[in-house]
Amino acid sequence: MKNRIIIIALTILLVAICACGGKDTQNSTSSHNGFSFVDFVYSFSFPLSSMTNQQTNSIPHPKGYFRIDFPPKSYKQYDGNCPFKFEIPMYSFLVKNKDDDCWYNIYFPNYNATVYLTYYNVNNDIDTLLNDNHDLAYKHVVKAKAIEESLFEKDSARVYGCLYNIKGNVASQVQFYMTDSIRHFIRGSLYFESRPNEDSLAPVVNFIRDDIEHFMESFEWK
Repeated sequence: MKNRIIIIALTILLVAICACGGKDTQNSTSSHNGFSFVDFVYSFSFPLSSMTNQQTNSIPHPKGYFRIDFPPKSYKQYDGNCPFKFEIPMYSFLVKNKDDDCWYNIYFPNYNATVYLTYYNVNNDIDTLLNDNHDLAYKHVVKAKAIEESLFEKDSARVYGCLYNIKGNVASQVQFYMTDSIRHFIRGSLYFESRPNEDSLAPVVNFIRDDIEHFMESFEWK
């Protein structure tokens, strides 16, 4: 845009010079009309300068994202053949993982998101399971801005665990585990089928995090 303004200005000046037809003609015209060549040039320089400054001082707008409408919260219970039961959102699907009878995926089709659930029997190896879970959560520390841990306890149901909120452009923004410390251990991790972008995914992450917290609160061993 700025280059176009300069070209227009030069064109106007060239036309003005040609129209004047030399010094004698310029003086005659100036005396007759009271309007000199200098006045002619100045009359165009001010608006052109204003247009150039206006173009230079323009401020770019911040990048925006599409608005996402979320459904109301409602839940359904899973109570199958595995040694636990829990509630998941009505707008999600529970898919059994083929690798193990008690490994499940909670799929959110509207958001291309999945919570992967893996279950283990505890055989005097609770410390190993806890350490492995910690390592899996903190493998994102390279790109994470921060990792917040929230301990979870429900003594009446013998459910103890931790929720990890992982900030930044990481592959998994929410992870968690639950155990009774004696027989059972289950962990979960949230992943999206898209490139990590903290800003654009933030509303969906917060929405699904609420569902994960409800999952943990409704979880019981059998």
